[in-house]
Amino acid sequence: MKIDDAIFTTFPGLFIAEGDVGPLCITDRNPELEKLKGTIITSTKDRYTLEEVKDNPLFRAYRDFFWSVGIDPTKTRPASEALVRRILSGKILPTINTAVDAYNLASIETGVPIGAFDADLLQGELTMRFAQEGEEFLGIGMKNPIELRTNQVILTDEKEIIAVYPYRDSDRTKITPATKTIHIVACGVPKIDQETVMTAYELSSGYLKEYSSESQ
Repeated sequence: MKIDDAIFTTFPGLFIAEGDVGPLCITDRNPELEKLKGTIITSTKDRYTLEEVKDNPLFRAYRDFFWSVGIDPTKTRPASEALVRRILSGKILPTINTAVDAYNLASIETGVPIGAFDADLLQGELTMRFAQEGEEFLGIGMKNPIELRTNQVILTDEKEIIAVYPYRDSDRTKITPATKTIHIVACGVPKIDQETVMTAYELSSGYLKEYSSESQ
């Protein structure tokens, strides 16, 4: 991925880990993945309390980044924190499909948000840059596109915006049961060390291969 110099100037130390994972055979559920989900839910409850989550240094780093790009993290949580909070609140983790569930579990374990894109729908080189005046984005679950602010960080391919980083991925490149190869992006921000981001990428990649590979 090409990262614009302005990103490094504004957010020194920002680091991502990315790569393709496939070939995959994505299904609705996998019994072994459900067992892993139960184990991770238990360990998450042992690791955090709901009252302490907001002060955890890792989640705090993502909150600080959200504030800096104009997203209120008390209303729109970083994805990893939102999943952890869901567990601590006693809510059921959503079962979407074996791929999304797998990298969500890696995000819960590491605290790092994971971006995921259908690699066959991406066009050309990916770029991270600031949004330009008037640019619009249609994310997963959005009925209508939103107009972006110029302080927001985005990921683009050579066709259009594929994510508002590290907030929401695009509808066009979302993961579906038809997806055969996933491009994973482990999303780092300042104050998150490279090793943590690499661990998140490797864990999500490993879970995808174990629970959504064609050999399953």
